[in-house]
Amino acid sequence: MKKFVTSRRPARSAWSCRPAWIAAVIVPAVLLTGCTGDSPVSTDSPTKPSSTWDSRYVAPEATKLSALRGVTVPAGSLMNPALSVKIDNHEAARPQIGLERADIVFEELVEGGLTRYLGVWQSDIPDTLGPVRSIRPMDPDIMTPFGGIAAYSGGQQQFLDMMNATPLLSVIFDYDTSGLFSRTGDKSAPHNVILQSASVVAAHTDLAPPAQQFAYAPTVAASSAVIDGTPINAINTRFSNARFPSWAWNGEAQSYLRSQEGAADFDSNGTQLRATNVVVMRVDIDDSFGEVPKTTMVGSGDASVSTGGKSIHATWSKASQADPIRLVDDNGVTIRLGPGNTWIELVPNGRGSFELVP
Repeated sequence: MKKFVTSRRPARSAWSCRPAWIAAVIVPAVLLTGCTGDSPVSTDSPTKPSSTWDSRYVAPEATKLSALRGVTVPAGSLMNPALSVKIDNHEAARPQIGLERADIVFEELVEGGLTRYLGVWQSDIPDTLGPVRSIRPMDPDIMTPFGGIAAYSGGQQQFLDMMNATPLLSVIFDYDTSGLFSRTGDKSAPHNVILQSASVVAAHTDLAPPAQQFAYAPTVAASSAVIDGTPINAINTRFSNARFPSWAWNGEAQSYLRSQEGAADFDSNGTQLRATNVVVMRVDIDDSFGEVPKTTMVGSGDASVSTGGKSIHATWSKASQADPIRLVDDNGVTIRLGPGNTWIELVPNGRGSFELVP
């Protein structure tokens, strides 16, 4: 009987049932694996990062704008009151002490065609200031919005009564018994009264700091005058034939440099006085006080604002003694000054003049 040998196909593995494209991918991977089979296995520990990550959140320092300069300062700083001081501008009083460190300076017409300054210090209080002179009838209207301390040498009784009617703390040379004033030996009277300004402020830290007076841009380049103004190289003002101060833009210093009667005006350190902003306000004069002219501060008028080598036309207004001065452009938009110090020239209508020189 014949035996039949049945041939059987070998059983197919699970891999043989895979589609061809899978095999095509896997085979090279297997081959590659085989090629590395003899490579030694590293026993080194992973490299540690050079520094560790600190998960603690550090908040940025809180800041605020200084009220009278518009510069950024740490929150909680500059909590001292403002100090407003009447400063002499007679030739015998120059150079003045500490004027270059004022936040805001007003120049005002007084008797005889001369001018005096009303400086306001808050962000940078010098040890001494001067020469200090007497009060005038417009000064209560200028000083009151700043609050704090008013320092002056004296004045007519009617003007002293005006100051006493304000909420300001007056420090007066004629009535000083605490040694806050003295006379310097390098100038002649009455141009030699010096105030111990840092001591005055330190003694009255209970008084509130000033409110912001003007609007400020974050940079000079973002100020209203630079954005919308006209390039101007010089600002010439005239209070009288005896007083005609001027300002010249200096690109290197990025400031306006001050001159008086055609000569450079220097501080006590021998540096020419300068300003980030120069504001010219045209003001009326009240002659009801005899030979003492009173600048009319409550009201409105024409103005010019100069910052960064450019000037823009403005209108100023002040609603009451306690209200700050407001500056708006021809569209009624509040003008923003550049961060820094500001000089304000209170040029009389009629008897005074000013011009902008391109």
